[in-house]
Amino acid sequence: MSKAKRRTSPSRSQPKQASRAKSPVQFEVLRKAMAWILGGCCFDSVVLHGNATYQPLQLIQVAIPWAWAEHPQLSEAYDSVRSTAILMFGDLPLPSYTGFIRALATCTERLRPVLRGHLQKLMIAVGGELVRIGGFFVLVVDGSRGKMPNTKSNEAAFSAATFGKSRSAKTRRRWRNKKRRTRKVVTGTPPQYWLTKLWHMGLKMPWAWKIGPSNSCERAHLLELLANCFIPENTLLVADAGFVGYEFLQSVKQAGHDFMIRVGANVHLVKNLGHARNHGDMVYLWPSKQMKAGQPPLLMRHLKMQGPRGEIHVLTSVLEKKRMPDKLASQVYRMRWGIELQFRTLKQTFGRGKLRSRNGKNAVAELEWSIFALWIIQLYAVKEQLEIESPPEKCSVAHAIQVFRELLRDPQRVVTSYAVLVHELRAAIIDDYTRTKPKRSRYRGHYKDLPTTDPPRIKRATREQQLRFRELNKSTV
Repeated sequence: MSKAKRRTSPSRSQPKQASRAKSPVQFEVLRKAMAWILGGCCFDSVVLHGNATYQPLQLIQVAIPWAWAEHPQLSEAYDSVRSTAILMFGDLPLPSYTGFIRALATCTERLRPVLRGHLQKLMIAVGGELVRIGGFFVLVVDGSRGKMPNTKSNEAAFSAATFGKSRSAKTRRRWRNKKRRTRKVVTGTPPQYWLTKLWHMGLKMPWAWKIGPSNSCERAHLLELLANCFIPENTLLVADAGFVGYEFLQSVKQAGHDFMIRVGANVHLVKNLGHARNHGDMVYLWPSKQMKAGQPPLLMRHLKMQGPRGEIHVLTSVLEKKRMPDKLASQVYRMRWGIELQFRTLKQTFGRGKLRSRNGKNAVAELEWSIFALWIIQLYAVKEQLEIESPPEKCSVAHAIQVFRELLRDPQRVVTSYAVLVHELRAAIIDDYTRTKPKRSRYRGHYKDLPTTDPPRIKRATREQQLRFRELNKSTV
């Protein structure tokens, strides 16, 4: 009888083990998701300082859930997330929040290019046909400011050092008690960061970004991103009216990329110059300073589109209509608005409208890993929704954020299966009902009925310009 009992006892425990395997806990589901995100990412090139007790992967395994957490204080978020990270990956170094945030602020500059390149490869592998639109790898660029606590460290790192020191500001300061003064004297503003972001139009998620002080130049940020980031071939950069200028556009062309830029009345163009005389939509950008210096003009294509508040004028470096038909150009530029929704998602939905760090270096690390954390959520959600042929524009990022945060709230809660995350993310789509009334409110006090920009000033080439153009062509031949 004893032998029979010994034989039957293992068989009785097998159903319990099978049922336990079918019902994992939430931290195991989260660990499986993190394994897909970080699997294959090699950090051997990341060199840490000699007395570091942690590895780069260990720091990332805590930083990403820490950025997902929704606690009002960063230290509370770390305390709650570290216990979950220990359940997922075992014992981890950096037991205190102070040590963690110092390590994160120190290593972010080294970890960013490696993790960013890995996520970019995942995007290309997941996206398939959506990676390119009309044969172009379309990236939208734009900038936005954000708030942070008003501390001395943040002011030193992000505020403009010359704010309030201009000639007009000094003059207004002398008018303080005079009636002719029409503007208030501004002594200072709270510190703000400037975020310039490259956003992938097809997959609706970030590609690269640059953080700087509140007075940063977004055009300089973009040129730095083009020089230091991986940009695929046949890339089309789409931007608003702030990204203009001869030197800037010339640098983009020299980097081997095409552009599509909205322009206004501050741009002066020339037509009927050289071999572009017989083409009605071909124009030149040739300021007098560059003309006298012997630099060649920029030949571009002028497109007109109908917007909600009037006509939109766009310049593109794609001259062939076969590569960029007017219909495709109009479609691409209208999709540019998605980057504004991306900024709103980061600030409002993800809760980074105002950073929580009171130290300048820690604030940069908080914002960097917040963008990484949101990017990972979007990438995982789009991956699952493409499996059911749901396009990225139907993805509800707010719902996807709540799915991941729910896993962090109760990490030891038992779920039905590992597929619970897949089912939840596939259901994270926006409402598909047909609207019977417009979404726009009836009263919009700050809305302008007139166009925001006037058309560019296009003039016929002068005799001097034609002569200099011929001389330039002779010298190049």
